[in-house]
Amino acid sequence: MSDFKKAALDYHEFPRPGKISVELSTPAQTQRDLALAYSPGVAEPVKAIAEDPENAYRYTAKGNLVAVISTGSAILGLGDLGPLASKPVMEGKSLLFKRFADIDSIDIEIDAENPQQVIETITRIAGTFGGINLEDIKAPECFEIEKACIEACDIPVFHDDQHGTAIVTVAGMLSALEVQGKRIEDAKMVCLGAGSAAIACTNLLMAAGLKLENVFMLDRKGVIHSDRYDLNSYKEQFAHATDRRTLDDALEGADIFLGLSGSNLLSEAQLMKMAPNPIVFACSNPDPEIKPEIALAARSDLIMATGRSDYPNQVNNVLGFPYIFRGALDVRAREINIEMKLAAAKAIADLTSEPVPQSVLDACGVESLVKGKEYIIPKPMDPRLLTVVSDAVAKAAIETGVAKLPYPAHYPIQPK
Repeated sequence: MSDFKKAALDYHEFPRPGKISVELSTPAQTQRDLALAYSPGVAEPVKAIAEDPENAYRYTAKGNLVAVISTGSAILGLGDLGPLASKPVMEGKSLLFKRFADIDSIDIEIDAENPQQVIETITRIAGTFGGINLEDIKAPECFEIEKACIEACDIPVFHDDQHGTAIVTVAGMLSALEVQGKRIEDAKMVCLGAGSAAIACTNLLMAAGLKLENVFMLDRKGVIHSDRYDLNSYKEQFAHATDRRTLDDALEGADIFLGLSGSNLLSEAQLMKMAPNPIVFACSNPDPEIKPEIALAARSDLIMATGRSDYPNQVNNVLGFPYIFRGALDVRAREINIEMKLAAAKAIADLTSEPVPQSVLDACGVESLVKGKEYIIPKPMDPRLLTVVSDAVAKAAIETGVAKLPYPAHYPIQPK
């Protein structure tokens, strides 16, 4: 057993199994405390909530409680290993919610035979929570599940594998385009992969200004084009008339390569087909579509990003979802809409133009971080993310009419 494998297993087993626990938020020391906490005192908030369901936000933890829900059908890069095997990942997501945004979170793993059972389970328990984070659910089922739950629930439902990845990808891409002196409206992009993350990333990039005619998306059968008749409705939106069929064809003159597929699928020779000053986001985990050292040796003019923490420019969902939910919860948003997602992406991107706090430099072990080829995305430990991103999301919710509370009259919870 490797040292890292043992360390990972020990981390999850000791000092007690798992990564999360429940703590009391009110006194429970005296007889009177117990009388207030349970019978007979608990009857008063019960009656108040029965009279007005909104009172659940006043008298229970609902407003700061998110459910992290999975079927275990697409766990990280490991595939369909079942709901129970997904529990360490979901507990990890709960840990990140608490660590970065002081959001209480409970993981729920659903053993279901079909998407409808998942939808029914989520909608029946949704009232318990202030928001729902869907995770590690395979495509195309994830699209159906999220859409149905958004329509049925009056709280935010957010599939992070799609939208969290998309928000951070768009943030990094906007920064990278600026550094490379390119406009998103003019950029040509190749997206290798056509799963939930690839589709969400491309849709959000188009909402930010990327043009559909400049997008070439590839699945296992090659370029998605208008002459194919084997496409589901989610892929069809990216099918347009083109004679390009292979990855080599698509990469000719491309400004952007976005990889959400598998390891070692982009070669040095293919990289050389791209336009001057290209941008490569090789986000397959744990091994990217091309290793940064190989890509940078082949082309010194490129900007490189991966999903890994041991290289610069990590596309990391933790830059997004805690603060997106924080902003949504703070104004009691009914949903997380496209405007809120774009506001989050732009807020994350804009941070790279600001001076970096010393605490972040110390945490990263560097003397400076300045926007450029090796710094297009903020670091996860940047404390400014909480206020900057949450504020942007909350304000976008208010501006688009999906918020129930004003801002800044309602003050957000700050992490401990």
